[in-house]
Amino acid sequence: MGGLSSEREVSIITGNSVLEAINRKGLNALPINVDHNIGEILKSSRIDLAFLALHGTFGEDGCIQGLLEYFKIPYTGAGVIGSALAYDKLKSKEILKFHGVPTANYEVFYKNQKVCRGLDLPVVVKPINQGSSLGVTIVTEEKDWESALKTAFAYSNEIIVEKFINGKLLAIGMNGVKPMPIVHIRPKSGFYDYEAKYTSGKTEYICPAVIGKDEENRCRKIATQVFQLLRGRGFPRVDVILDSHGVPQVLEMNTIPGMTPNSLLPMAAQRMGLEFDDLVVEILETAQRDYPE
Repeated sequence: MGGLSSEREVSIITGNSVLEAINRKGLNALPINVDHNIGEILKSSRIDLAFLALHGTFGEDGCIQGLLEYFKIPYTGAGVIGSALAYDKLKSKEILKFHGVPTANYEVFYKNQKVCRGLDLPVVVKPINQGSSLGVTIVTEEKDWESALKTAFAYSNEIIVEKFINGKLLAIGMNGVKPMPIVHIRPKSGFYDYEAKYTSGKTEYICPAVIGKDEENRCRKIATQVFQLLRGRGFPRVDVILDSHGVPQVLEMNTIPGMTPNSLLPMAAQRMGLEFDDLVVEILETAQRDYPE
């Protein structure tokens, strides 16, 4: 947990929640607060399995996964390629578009190059490699365009601008290729930003989501397709916007979802009758299954 990204604080909260759950289950767990010396720690520690509670750069992008592969330590979540693909918003969008998966139209811009937007407002401006909505702005008026670019470029040299899609924000946790109950996310501000995600009372969550059976089936089918295309593994989460035509427009696949008792994945698991501590153990067991001795 911890790590070097801008999501370090969230990662520590996730890590501590997971650690407490593992301890309650009577397993021997060692908390590792990831820093630049992580290689030396892994080399000197006797670790059977690694539960990855890292968010953001170096934690979800394939870097720590590659390091663990070198040390032959089984770990939770997606592998090196799956992590890298899902974390890079541009590459994942290109794959989804190629395979005909519904996702918002988009443009890509680069720092220190001329930006000439072709999409009409409203649009969503975001860095290609951040989570927790960091650096993301919904632009509805032209006067806010330049400041949105500045915000996104502060996090990445490459940004993506998507056509804004109005609809229901849904989170679909995955147990392997099997979708879990769908969570409907309703931020009171209208934008599911960092504050809405991590401030109690700022967002309403409905699980299972109140949607039509056909819409639910489409969401489940597309989530499974995304899981397979982006090489998902374990318990990731696929986020979509259900548009006015009942079509799930894919936002992203989160390979290491937040894991506090109030997070979306545990919420869906609880609806299935799987309590938080048991979910943590099931996730840990995926590492054991994926890397048999």
